[in-house]
Amino acid sequence: MASKPDTVGWPVGVAATALAALAWWFASGVEPQWWLAWLAPLPVLWLAPRVGARWAALVGFAAYAAGGLNVWSYLHAAVGLPTLPVIGFILVGGVMLALCVLLYRHLLLRGRAVAAVLSVPALWVACEYVISLLSPHSTFFNIGYTQSDALPVIQIAAVTGLWGIGFLVLLVPAAIAAQTWSPAPRRGRVIAGALAALAVVATVVYGGWRLQEPATSSLRIGLASLLGPMRSADSAEGQALQSRYADAMGRLADAGAKIVLIPETSFGAQDPTIPTFKQLAGQRGLIVASGIDFKNAAQPERNMLSVIQPGAQSPATYNKHHLLLGLEHYTPGDTYTMLDGSPRTGLAICKDMDFHDTGHAYASRHTQLLLVPASDFNVDGWLHSRMAIMRGVESGFAIARAARGGRLTLSDDRGRVVAEASSEHRDAELVGDLPLHDTSTLYGRWGDWFVYLVLAGLAACLAMAVLPRRARR
Repeated sequence: MASKPDTVGWPVGVAATALAALAWWFASGVEPQWWLAWLAPLPVLWLAPRVGARWAALVGFAAYAAGGLNVWSYLHAAVGLPTLPVIGFILVGGVMLALCVLLYRHLLLRGRAVAAVLSVPALWVACEYVISLLSPHSTFFNIGYTQSDALPVIQIAAVTGLWGIGFLVLLVPAAIAAQTWSPAPRRGRVIAGALAALAVVATVVYGGWRLQEPATSSLRIGLASLLGPMRSADSAEGQALQSRYADAMGRLADAGAKIVLIPETSFGAQDPTIPTFKQLAGQRGLIVASGIDFKNAAQPERNMLSVIQPGAQSPATYNKHHLLLGLEHYTPGDTYTMLDGSPRTGLAICKDMDFHDTGHAYASRHTQLLLVPASDFNVDGWLHSRMAIMRGVESGFAIARAARGGRLTLSDDRGRVVAEASSEHRDAELVGDLPLHDTSTLYGRWGDWFVYLVLAGLAACLAMAVLPRRARR
């Protein structure tokens, strides 16, 4: 028989809401504190069985919505999204947490502690997965990205994808909260706590082991980003900007770089080959990768990455697949590009890295290194660079990413950032030795298998929530 909730006063409810909202505020957004994400849901989950269903849902919704206001200025002022979509984004997160709280509460009051604990991460991950399929922004602000600085934790993405990280982050507070509800059967609470502890220990042990594996080779790469709007390569301003970039590339080559990369749409051009860069590539034996706005009368306008290799007759090119809704009006690309030679190097552009199809495509091509020009909004440099880095952990490749108004990063396929510089409101350049592995990940081979397992588990939890319990003999 389900237990009746205890009665707690409204000051306790307000305090739980405020604590959870404060934790969500700092645990999410463009520069989250990773450890707080493990605690943020705890106050509302603790409160859930102690109040009525409506109050439990309201507290969950209010806590996330209030904490989610931390992205208001970013989405509305920096990105330029209209007010209604921003409000909708924040409210969706509130609804997700409210639903998790309701299902958790119902199962816990029915004495199903294990199902209650598992239902929270299962429902959350299921919602994030559906959103990733429907949203033009795919996995943006997925809770798994908050853990990007917790290197042993994020190694699980090589097995489960991003979804396993989010599952773990929601599993732990649900298990802790269940231990505090004494009316639930003790055996169920112990099993739930043991499952959560085992999941954390196994993740950290696996992550630590994976981080110890030595690289098979390394490659010295230079990145540069210079302030200023996109210029036509043929204009006087464009020629001046080419000269500045050529000087930066020369410095990077002097420091030993074999590849140099500059940001997305650095130049407008009618030809993928920029003569200044082709000359530099030939003279210095460099691979020169530059983002261009490609437009001529014979072809549709593209957001293109052009890679000039020494001795090649024409550059290798890649056209951006995933465009930023409302701000980009290019014709999207539909093919993937690999450079000749070793290491096995692929090409992508900025927002492509928000989507799993990019990682899957290059995992199937056994890619070791991805070159990614980008353009960010200054305040989101950390977040958007880490979203790209997560694709490398999931699918097994290192990433060289050069963003205008963001971060320049060299990261290996374990998510370690070996070199980083900020291009937020400033010129930036860096050079570093990027470790390379010859990696094939389970997620790269099997894709979203973990999500399908989660969906099956969620279905079982929902069945337990609605089906009558069999009487004990």
